[in-house]
Amino acid sequence: MTQGEALVVLKTGANVFLTGEPGSGKTHAINEFVAWLRASGIEPSITAATGIAATHVGGMTLHSWSGIGIAESLSPADVDRIASKEHIARRIGKAKVLIIEEISMLSAATFEMVDAVCREVRRVDTPFGGLVVVLVGDFFQLPPVSRARELSFAYESATWREFHLLTCYLTEQFRQDDSAFLEVLSAIRSGTVEALHHESLAAREVARDTVPADMPKLFSHNADVDMINAAELAKLAGKSRTFRMTTKGKDTLVEGLKRGCLSPELLELKEGAAVMFTKNSPQAKFVNGTLGAVAGWGSDGMPVVQTKDGRRIATEPMEWQFEEQGKVKASVAQIPLRLAYAMTVHKSQGMSMDAAVMDLSKAFEYGQGYVALSRVRRLSGVYLTGLNARALEVHPEVLEKDKTFRAASEAATDAFAQMPQAEIATMQKKFVKAMGGAWFDGKVSRTKKGRAKTGVGLPGRLAETLQAVRDGKTLKSVAKERGLAVSTIVTHLEELASIGKLARADFIHLVPTNVLDEIHEVLAGATDDKLAPIFHALGGRYSFEAIRLTRLARDR
Repeated sequence: MTQGEALVVLKTGANVFLTGEPGSGKTHAINEFVAWLRASGIEPSITAATGIAATHVGGMTLHSWSGIGIAESLSPADVDRIASKEHIARRIGKAKVLIIEEISMLSAATFEMVDAVCREVRRVDTPFGGLVVVLVGDFFQLPPVSRARELSFAYESATWREFHLLTCYLTEQFRQDDSAFLEVLSAIRSGTVEALHHESLAAREVARDTVPADMPKLFSHNADVDMINAAELAKLAGKSRTFRMTTKGKDTLVEGLKRGCLSPELLELKEGAAVMFTKNSPQAKFVNGTLGAVAGWGSDGMPVVQTKDGRRIATEPMEWQFEEQGKVKASVAQIPLRLAYAMTVHKSQGMSMDAAVMDLSKAFEYGQGYVALSRVRRLSGVYLTGLNARALEVHPEVLEKDKTFRAASEAATDAFAQMPQAEIATMQKKFVKAMGGAWFDGKVSRTKKGRAKTGVGLPGRLAETLQAVRDGKTLKSVAKERGLAVSTIVTHLEELASIGKLARADFIHLVPTNVLDEIHEVLAGATDDKLAPIFHALGGRYSFEAIRLTRLARDR
């Protein structure tokens, strides 16, 4: 299933399991869905199984959202106690659409506990109390963390079976473009690793004392990571500089953001230190995973990083936010860097890297080696200092279950392909209205002169974005003022354009003319409007948002 096909399914309000291989665009698809919901006046509840994943998506852990905390089991009395907490009851009662990221790391027991609390709060005896639920993740990646010996995936729970989820299995690949490497990853995923795959990986083995010093190293254990980062920084001459994280909001929410943020609370750097960016730049100067070294300090004392491709980037603090019901409840700000000498495989999940050194000699979990290897874009970027048999294994139960997921996705693809567009539009309209949102059917009110009327029938979200853009503000300032992501603002503009309420003059100032011309030239030579090929053809110099705005300008 393509991202576009998955979005069609998501917009009908079905309960969905969105899955696919690493790099297949799960996060992008969910971001697009979230932007569409918000443009329609529907605020989703965004959660994740881990703190790191929650920070990536601007949400909170499912454990905190539901109030279950670290409990491994709940009695009826426990469920009643949690459901009676005012802030939990208010949060769950107001929720409409619940998104759960990294579902592979959530145990069946935890999944059922959250279900029990939702049913109790909402007084509806259906899965999650009747919420629209979207589960996102890949069960081939890291499994649930459990103190008990027995492992149970969320799909093994009674709640999962009762859901009757539609499965959307994304099959496109946006991270890796190396066919030989993709073949190795596919072999690991399908449990068919053979001698030729071992040979491909063996060709990437290096001695520990010959690995590139400024390249990130992935380990299975925290102890190795801490030791290497401290030792490598100590080797550098010169005085270190420290940058302390600043915070806003409730302490418990701030602590959750701190735990999930890949940049440390106290960042210690020296000139020459190998670093990695931990966040995507709104101006596309860097992405989460861009590598470089501290080249010096700016006039403001902030680090200046020289990237692997020779660019010099002056850094500044960026924010990680927790949003609820469209409002920023807490935030932390830090330089979006971390030492790049070493990190755990666990913390690398969800990242894309140009290259990495990996010691998988102590891999102990199914999927650990698969996650590490699939972070890197090409086989030439893999440097192996150790590899054990477990590193190339995926969970046998998941291997079997994956066949069911693929078949279910194919059935869903066929079913929607055969539906008349009018029927799909009706389903989507009913969903939006049931959630209390605003539906646009493409009809445009016009003045006697034939111009679209401004603000007629627009929900507050779109009207506010349109006014802010017409005031001549930059994309970044509009997003900051609205407390929304830059991509959400662009989605608002696309929605406004689709209903005839956006003129080219309204937004053309958002992209510099020279950038507009360069992107337009690449768009003109492209065979389709898929964003990833355009982004890569431009060498990653411009953001996806700039490309989307240029495409929008072309079509006006």
